[in-house]
Amino acid sequence: MPNTSRMIAIVPAAGVGARAAQDTGSASPIPKQYRLLHGQAMLRHAVTALLAERRIARVIVAVSPNDAWVDTALSGLPRTDVHACGGRTRADTVHAALRASGCTENDWIMVHDAARPGLPLAALQRLVDACVRSNTGGLLAMPVADTIKLQDNDPSPVDDEMPQLRRVAKTIPRAGLWQAQTPQMFKAGVLRRAFAEALLSGVEMTDEASAVEALGQAPLLVQGSPRNFKVTWPEDFDLIERWMS
Repeated sequence: MPNTSRMIAIVPAAGVGARAAQDTGSASPIPKQYRLLHGQAMLRHAVTALLAERRIARVIVAVSPNDAWVDTALSGLPRTDVHACGGRTRADTVHAALRASGCTENDWIMVHDAARPGLPLAALQRLVDACVRSNTGGLLAMPVADTIKLQDNDPSPVDDEMPQLRRVAKTIPRAGLWQAQTPQMFKAGVLRRAFAEALLSGVEMTDEASAVEALGQAPLLVQGSPRNFKVTWPEDFDLIERWMS
């Protein structure tokens, strides 16, 4: 890696995680990134996992302007900066953090979900090694193991008393399918162009890799880890705590 190129990680943490939010009995639930896992906020575990890779010069955590938990959650962590630049969407938050980072076009930017606290160092190192050696952006991902079903969008109800039921339209062959994880790692200049193009075209970014793909580039698929799953549902907290024991 050229000496002029730094590696900066961005953790967007401005959301509330409604599907996994903890009801405290107060007017507002605790955002899921601040739920405790083994006595520490999930966000702290995610940031600490990134800090284990010494090639990462700095971790930028982007939070909502009215965030009341981050200072306590990340107290004492080295190489970590907090920016209250969170936006309406994850993409808005990452874009704002990218602007605040002061990075050069040649710096590496790594974006990691706050809700992936189980990132193993070995998987993170695989991503960094692959991207740096090939000078190509990429992401951690897992080959799809389950059979995938496409939902039928017929609006007619299957059962009036069970409106959540849906029918299968068809089975999607899983050969060649990968489930995206984070971190996703790209040169800052590439990410800036990807964000600009997405903004101009009005395309909603599902992740950084999809925006880079829209530029005509093909990111690397680097083997991730089952432990690096995204905490989404309430029962996921028990599962990730067992993984991290």
